[in-house]
Amino acid sequence: MERHEIESKLKGESLVRRGLIEGYGKRGSVRIAPELNVVKIGGHGLIDYGAQVVEPLIDEIGKLCKKHRLLIVTGGGVRVRHILDIGIDLNLPTGVLAELAGKISEQNAIMISVLLSAYGGTRIQTSDLLDIPTMIKLGLLPVTHGTPPYGLYEYPAEIIPMHRTDTGAFLIAEVLGAKSCILLKNVDGLYTENPFKNPEAEIIKEIKAEELLSLDMEDMVLEKKAIELLSGAKNVKEIRIINGHKRGYLERALEGENVGTVITS
Repeated sequence: MERHEIESKLKGESLVRRGLIEGYGKRGSVRIAPELNVVKIGGHGLIDYGAQVVEPLIDEIGKLCKKHRLLIVTGGGVRVRHILDIGIDLNLPTGVLAELAGKISEQNAIMISVLLSAYGGTRIQTSDLLDIPTMIKLGLLPVTHGTPPYGLYEYPAEIIPMHRTDTGAFLIAEVLGAKSCILLKNVDGLYTENPFKNPEAEIIKEIKAEELLSLDMEDMVLEKKAIELLSGAKNVKEIRIINGHKRGYLERALEGENVGTVITS
């Protein structure tokens, strides 16, 4: 019996053939929220420091959201490292580790959204991302967790789940066609080595994604997977890394100034 086909450019295709998309010509994608700035608050670099770091940042974000369209994304932090340490010791599968670690960034999203409630902070789930344009027009400040929904389907080749919150923030920015993707850390940007271990490490102000990957660095301030995805992105052409402990840096980054490191595609 012949397979039933509907007339289309993909008729009879396996969907894995090389050159498949060439039949559609050069195509862009709809930018759902082109004026949106995705700002990721690191768990390990910021939230874990508590009130002395988080409260001034909350006030700064509250003021900036009146001028800029923002989506706040939260990382996990030290509790992620703790649960991964236990899970790896118990020989749990990578997908299970991803499920466990993802719960932490969700907890942080709840805390940050409550702290931002005076400025319209509203905690949203992954399924609510398409509602962001409406939320922004209503004057809300959406807050979500950064863990992408791979969960049990996480790549098994790695022990530590590779799709974590830096990657999740980037993927959110890409699918929404956001204006920018900014990662707030506890360092001034990307360094040649871990600056906490080597004070002589030099900051890299600007670098291309492919060049950074070719360096095969021992340690980086952001996830390697986010850089790999940036190389093939259609909408987001750069990731900015800035120090979230320094007031005023976020505003300058939102204005397009390089106050940390810019990784471009």
